[in-house]
Amino acid sequence: MPLVRISLAKGRTAEERRRIGDAIHRALVETIDVPTLDRFQLITEHEPEDFVYDARYMDILRSANLVIAQITITSGRTLEKKRALFRRIADNLAALGVRREDVWVNLVEVAKENWSFGNGVASYAPHEILEV
Repeated sequence: MPLVRISLAKGRTAEERRRIGDAIHRALVETIDVPTLDRFQLITEHEPEDFVYDARYMDILRSANLVIAQITITSGRTLEKKRALFRRIADNLAALGVRREDVWVNLVEVAKENWSFGNGVASYAPHEILEV
């Protein structure tokens, strides 16, 4: 049930963008038990002047090839699983030639009832009981 927003500076090919999305999804499946078919991603490219980041924050030297991934997930994963996810995303992207220093990830945890996958229904919320 993750919603993954991947932000990049303009300039990557459609194939590179697809591979980045694949690498992040594979990490989610392999580390925090996301079902394979549960893939919802928004990959956006930004003009350099609209892609603002600190190139040295926390003494990590970032380049213009920075990949920012914001992942909204349901609350409840352990710190160990989150750490494994961060490592796997960095590993998977490094295999594509993205420097580990250029992998920036933010997890946003929400309650299960905050998801609607269609039809105007709170997909994971308990069903309402209608009194007669």
